Amino acid sequence: MTLRATSVLFGAALLFGGLAAPPGNAQEVSLRVKAVHVMGLAGVKDNTKGTLNIENAQLHFVHGKANSDVSAAYVQDVVTGADSRESVGKTVGMMSMAAPYGGGRFLSLFRTKIDTLTIQYRDSNGGLHGAIFTMPAGAADRIKKDLVAQGAHTAGSGESARTAPTPNKERKQ
Repeated sequence: MTLRATSVLFGAALLFGGLAAPPGNAQEVSLRVKAVHVMGLAGVKDNTKGTLNIENAQLHFVHGKANSDVSAAYVQDVVTGADSRESVGKTVGMMSMAAPYGGGRFLSLFRTKIDTLTIQYRDSNGGLHGAIFTMPAGAADRIKKDLVAQGAHTAGSGESARTAPTPNKERKQ
């Protein structure tokens, strides 16, 4: 056989072998976002830095060696927003205020855009809680979309926040 005939046969074998192989299911990679827990999660101090992601119908906030989970089914409302914060740190900002002719106030004009994510959820006893997170701009909408896809409720989607399941089997009236 010539080199050309061998390469044609090899290419045809690869083509038909690729068509006969069963398609694999693509695994959905969960988005991990660096976030700051402003307030609200039980057992987590305010202004704690960590990573936030959605996995197995759970909202995971990992901070240090600990983590906090909220089941997406118990989330009654998810709200996103856009905000900004000062780019210059507190110490530098305070020291720059001593600059002559108000030059230090100029630094406070520089701001960084951030997203906020606020969730309202029920705990295992049916108690109502809320948590607020900040993260880089553009990340909150993706987290909200993933949460809703995993079973979270949001008042903005036309569903009432009251339709979310209560963790207890009996509803208290």
